[in-house]
Amino acid sequence: MLALRYLDIVILVLALPVFLAADLPMLGYAAGAIAWLVQRAIQIVLSRKAAEQTDPRKVAGIAVGSMIGRGWLVALTILAVGLADSDSAGLAAAVLFIVLFTAYFTVSMIMRPFDNPQQPA
Repeated sequence: MLALRYLDIVILVLALPVFLAADLPMLGYAAGAIAWLVQRAIQIVLSRKAAEQTDPRKVAGIAVGSMIGRGWLVALTILAVGLADSDSAGLAAAVLFIVLFTAYFTVSMIMRPFDNPQQPA
């Protein structure tokens, strides 16, 4: 189950040889990988902080702020790489991020019922 929960990280590692073999921009890989890892770390920290809260408004505020902030972080990182290096580097970073997000989101939806098992009534 642990390997499935971190499938996005496994895909990130496996993407490196693909980038090298296909001669894709390594700056795109680096930017996509760093943006993914940073936003995942922020998500983990803020999810734990939200879980500690008792006020639903604080939980919602932390969750919404996290989602918006992480989205901007990633978007600006991809834009900066595209403007600083080349369109292909920005595209490579964006495609890598989309693949990682798709894997993460799919696994999180599959694993959601197992996160908080309901107590029998």
